[in-house]
Amino acid sequence: MTLKVYTAFLFLFLVNPVWARTVRQVYDDLDPEHWSHYTSECPRECFCPPSFPNALYCDNKGLKEIPAIPARIWYLYLQNNLIETVSEKPFVNATHLRWINLNKNKITNNGIENGVLSKLKKLLYLFLEDNELEEVPAPLPVGLEQLRLARNKISRIPEGAFNNLENLTMLDLHQNSLLDSALQSDTFQGLNNLMQLNIAKNSLKKMPLSIPANTLQLFLDNNSIEVIPENYFSAIPKVTFLRLNYNKLSDDGIPPNGFNVSSILDLQLSHNQLTKIPPINAQLEHLHLDHNKIKSVNGTQICPVSIAVEDHGLYGNIPRLRYLRLDGNEIQPPIPLDIMICFRLLQAVII
Repeated sequence: MTLKVYTAFLFLFLVNPVWARTVRQVYDDLDPEHWSHYTSECPRECFCPPSFPNALYCDNKGLKEIPAIPARIWYLYLQNNLIETVSEKPFVNATHLRWINLNKNKITNNGIENGVLSKLKKLLYLFLEDNELEEVPAPLPVGLEQLRLARNKISRIPEGAFNNLENLTMLDLHQNSLLDSALQSDTFQGLNNLMQLNIAKNSLKKMPLSIPANTLQLFLDNNSIEVIPENYFSAIPKVTFLRLNYNKLSDDGIPPNGFNVSSILDLQLSHNQLTKIPPINAQLEHLHLDHNKIKSVNGTQICPVSIAVEDHGLYGNIPRLRYLRLDGNEIQPPIPLDIMICFRLLQAVII
């Protein structure tokens, strides 16, 4: 199969003059004089593709420091190196940077020169995953849209670190060393447009305080959370995807209608300590409850609408659940009939 795919690819390239002309045009359209300029301006340790003059590839080069970045560069790839410091000097001319990937280096907080990141006024994406950071770096560029800090050693978030990041839509802090004390009531203040918050694989015992109201995706897997506070999700009325897998939630730790939230479409509670299915909303579409301690399922009790009403209407009040995962519990098949009567849109049930 693989041979056939490659053969077809080569055949298409050879016989399709339009495609071949397009590929050649990338190089033909680039003035040789400009090409020479780009080549001479390119740091010798890096690669500057003529077809993508705004990108600079310095990844996987064994670099210990950041080379001088040309003024034309928007996209900077520095991942998989041995870089320990981020200083102002290499960025003096790089005033148009939109994207920096510094994943998998050896950067510490002491290695980041004070204010160097905030001076990158046009930066939108900053990747600092798999480094040696012990706290969130600050100050940050005010226009930042994505900040990825996964797999560091972060245990502290400086006061006001996110205050001016109104454009940030994604904050990834998973697999760090955050305790409950690191997340204060004003920690996420200013993140008015945040849509995804990932704090999975930390050391939290409580649900974090003051999650931004516009958050759509909240990932809290692999912590030690035991309790969902009463009306917790009323403060984040748009939350759609909620992941709480691999925590310590029990029946007593969930309020009577803790997850009966109309905005939640995907609810993941796998690998907890539940003995029964918590009340859910009719709008929920995906429910993951595998590897808990559930012994039986009563469709009449968990149905979010009355199954005594035989006709809910084609698009009326029918529960929207399409996927239900219950394997790894103590439930024995077959699937109870009242489950099927209630959740008429179910496409998959795993027991």
